[in-house]
Amino acid sequence: MVVLTDKTKKKLTIQKLDIAPETTTIRSLDWDRDRFDIEFGLQNGTTYNSFLIRGEKIALVDTSHEKFRQLYLDTLKGLINPTDIDYLIISHTEPDHSGLVKDMLQLAPDITVVGSKIAIQFLENLVHQPFERRIVKNGDRLDLGNGHELEFVMAPNLHWPDTIFTYDYKTQILFTCDAFGLHYCTDDTFDEDLSAISPDYKFYYECLMAPNARSVMSALKRMGALGKIDTIATGHGPILRHNVEELTGRYRQWSQSKAKAETTVGIFYVSEYGYSNNLLQAMVGGVAKTDVAVEIVDLREDIDLQELREIVSRCAGIIISTPPTSNEDMQTAISTILGSVNEKQAVGVCESGGGDDEPIDLLLGKFRNLGLKQAFPAIKIKETPTENTYKLCEEAGTDLGQWVTRDKSIKQMKSLGADLDKALGRISGGLYIITAKKGDVKSAMLASWVSQASFKPLGISIAVAKDRAIESLMQVGDKFVLNILEEGNYQGLMKHFLKRFAPGADRFANVKTQSAENGSPILNDALAYVECEVVSRMDTGDHWVVYSNVYAGKVSKPDSLTAIHHRKVGNHY
Repeated sequence: MVVLTDKTKKKLTIQKLDIAPETTTIRSLDWDRDRFDIEFGLQNGTTYNSFLIRGEKIALVDTSHEKFRQLYLDTLKGLINPTDIDYLIISHTEPDHSGLVKDMLQLAPDITVVGSKIAIQFLENLVHQPFERRIVKNGDRLDLGNGHELEFVMAPNLHWPDTIFTYDYKTQILFTCDAFGLHYCTDDTFDEDLSAISPDYKFYYECLMAPNARSVMSALKRMGALGKIDTIATGHGPILRHNVEELTGRYRQWSQSKAKAETTVGIFYVSEYGYSNNLLQAMVGGVAKTDVAVEIVDLREDIDLQELREIVSRCAGIIISTPPTSNEDMQTAISTILGSVNEKQAVGVCESGGGDDEPIDLLLGKFRNLGLKQAFPAIKIKETPTENTYKLCEEAGTDLGQWVTRDKSIKQMKSLGADLDKALGRISGGLYIITAKKGDVKSAMLASWVSQASFKPLGISIAVAKDRAIESLMQVGDKFVLNILEEGNYQGLMKHFLKRFAPGADRFANVKTQSAENGSPILNDALAYVECEVVSRMDTGDHWVVYSNVYAGKVSKPDSLTAIHHRKVGNHY
């Protein structure tokens, strides 16, 4: 059954369907959502999937986004009296899946909330009321009766630190929340059309799972011990039934490739509900832009100190999010990290803003005294993060990733044959400055790999390196300005935008600009500009080729020519 909202609002619908014996899905279809987190543009909306399992006892797996409150709760009440639900299983606490937990506790105050230790701690801060709880660990089971025996699989960092999978032995359904999902809104409950969903499946993996490839591999290994998996009930997009082996195989292939990366950065943090996890994911994403493997360690979890030493020793760089000083175990972990680092490593430190955090300058000084290179300025977050704060963390992660791969990059620059290198360098291009603004975040970059790509519609293509800060502002649906530089009058702008900016720095300081209709800066000294909207992106190795429609523009000096860039070599800028 589909229920429609008021058509003057964005289109929200609900679908309910039995997908296995005594198992029903409630899918909240968000047809018009065009953004996920801060930086990821969506082409096909998304869904938030919830599941009801009826044994002798009844379990609800996840809820929905709060925007679906009335639609979801009305649908659920049409299926069952909420007070008859015995267990509410929380796969993870990100608001798009747990947004209605507080409502469920009001409707069914005796319900037992089931989740990982961290998830339960997060929920305490989320709902601000007492509730019955059951903390589960890897391999724990919950018998609902009628053959519905559930086993829980720990899957941290996919893509929050509190994630668990749930496997039902009767139906052979694995409930995975974010993992194996995709942002793709369709009335099709299952994955019948593999070719249609494949691009969004890959994009979703690259955005959310690729930075945690090692965690993906660990989860796949644990899944292998469960037996046959007939269906993967994901938290987003179609439920996987027709292509389970193919799509899990893609995760394995992609993750093996990324997990084998020669260089690894370790991020050591203390998980807290809310923005601290979003800050972590921004930093993880920034590191992953540089094609560096990421190993995430939650210091709140019980971790063997010898294992911690081994992780630190194999990392080329480390990031510390300072833990509370009042916790003796945390201080032991920090001391272990300090005793395991070496002077060849790079370090970055972030202070989360808590009143009892380890003093950031003192901690950073300890690393410096041990000979470590500081990869980015210390991040001190004292107020509620803004979009600029998340962008700062992403850029800091990228800076560290670029630092630990600098020797490899230099080696690759020298590897191309001299003749081919020089021949490629003879491919000339114009000189342009790309400027973009999304929310409060602004960025810019110098570009020369720009070309008109179509007449109808008018379109251009731009090659953007994956580790560029502006890349996350050029997702599908994003708008930007292509500023065309003038021959004989480009040196000042070129010099300014070629320099290396510190994470979070204002790239437009002392540059004269005005705002385009799409909000992006126009450079006053540019020869011309065109306003663009991203239509598609193609992965070309270390660059994205971004194809965009052009819908507005102006030439300020009709008699002037575009600046031309001639390179000497063809394998680096």
